[in-house]
Amino acid sequence: QVQVVESGGGLVQAGASLRLSCAASGRTGSGYRVGWFRQAPGKEREFVAAITWSGGTTDYADSVKGRFTISRDNAKNTVLLQMNSLTPEDTAVYYCAADTSRIWSTRRDSYEYDYWGQGTQVTVSS
Repeated sequence: QVQVVESGGGLVQAGASLRLSCAASGRTGSGYRVGWFRQAPGKEREFVAAITWSGGTTDYADSVKGRFTISRDNAKNTVLLQMNSLTPEDTAVYYCAADTSRIWSTRRDSYEYDYWGQGTQVTVSS
């Protein structure tokens, strides 16, 4: 079992930046890949970004490419999502998800991830 906890959400104005953090604990010793997803009110959960165990491969949704950066510090069991140039369309609950299988590839489908956090709210005002 792996537990993940998100933090760093908040209310910001359009154009601002936020950094989300995903802290993992439990059986992390064999490695895990991480994905960030988000869900806006009335919409389905969507993929945002993903990173492999080594951090050598990342993937981004087109809507955030060039604005968001995913990174990780395995010594601290932490994955970060740096979000710049935020727009009201980025308003959502952001979820961190972890998967301990196939840790050397990224995936965009939520069903590929077994462990989920409770989410952190990001609200961007215009």
